[in-house]
Amino acid sequence: MKNSKNIIKNYFRDVDVPLIATVVALSLFSLINIYGLSKVTDTSYFSKQLVYVLVGLFLMILFSFFNYRYLKNYSLPVIISYLFVIFLLGLTFYSKSIRGVNSWIVLGNYTFEPSELAKLIIIIVMAKYFSQRHIHINQFRHTIVACIYLFIPLAIVIAQPDLGSAIILSLIWMGMLMVAGINKKHLAALLCLAVVLAGISWYVVLKPYQKERVLSFLNPYNDPRGSDYNLIQSQIAIGSGHIFGKGFGKGSQTNLGFLPEPHNDFAFASVAEQFGIFGITLCLGAIMFLISRILQIGRMSSSNFGKLFSVGMALFIFSHAFVGAGVNIGLMPVTGLPFPFLSYGGSHYIVLMIGLGILESIKRYG
Repeated sequence: MKNSKNIIKNYFRDVDVPLIATVVALSLFSLINIYGLSKVTDTSYFSKQLVYVLVGLFLMILFSFFNYRYLKNYSLPVIISYLFVIFLLGLTFYSKSIRGVNSWIVLGNYTFEPSELAKLIIIIVMAKYFSQRHIHINQFRHTIVACIYLFIPLAIVIAQPDLGSAIILSLIWMGMLMVAGINKKHLAALLCLAVVLAGISWYVVLKPYQKERVLSFLNPYNDPRGSDYNLIQSQIAIGSGHIFGKGFGKGSQTNLGFLPEPHNDFAFASVAEQFGIFGITLCLGAIMFLISRILQIGRMSSSNFGKLFSVGMALFIFSHAFVGAGVNIGLMPVTGLPFPFLSYGGSHYIVLMIGLGILESIKRYG
């Protein structure tokens, strides 16, 4: 008994307790919000999310015992992980299409979205690659290699088509590249290339419904009963919450079925309707505090891998939160991305928890 108490005491001494507390608080709040929604929709959402939360917390603790130096010092586990996620992304084309998108691997009543795992693997690959070449980062060949690492999963994700995940992958990759110290001329060339590829994608890659989402973002009241319906209902839900919300389980937009995907794409709006600006401000504040703890772990790390990985995880969470909030309030086109911690689903949450577990490993092992 005494030994077990010492193990627990030493564990909490080594890990970042404020980070764990924030993650638990956000996860519990997500369960409360989903339960409030489930009172008038499908109650299975809450029970499934409870399983995801328990599994996610277990994995975060489990990976905190994993010595991250195996990723820092050895290339084989990183290469295997990268090839494995490419394999999983390829399997999506042979799986069931959901709403016209081949982004998921369907396993009975459960689905898994490999693009979420791809985001974490890209963070690991970029942290590994640039931590070993930080002195020679200005050499253009390293930028080309980094492009190749991104291009393969990015091309598959775009072909699914999953524009939202493609944007997040690109933001994570570009942010880590900038932090690693890419040459400004190389960065300018990449940005120009991105603009050209975006123009080509509009005519060659994007589906008609994706173009409608972009056009409806530019003119949100052009088709209020068609392509603009989701955004308008989201804005109504957010506005109707006022300061303290309509109350637990009392959101009229959700209860009457007007707000689409209140558990997933528009979880931000459902929180604002139930708990108001006060509730959503607390959530955003907790997420920003979590990001600050992540960056603090990176600053304290003695390895370049730890520093770069923490930046990648901060970008992972921030980009999802920024795009998710932007979509819900009408500042960005609808992308179908989960909001960190608030959205229902296991793929994003569990991958996020694994990444946070690796961060705790960085904190423990230096």
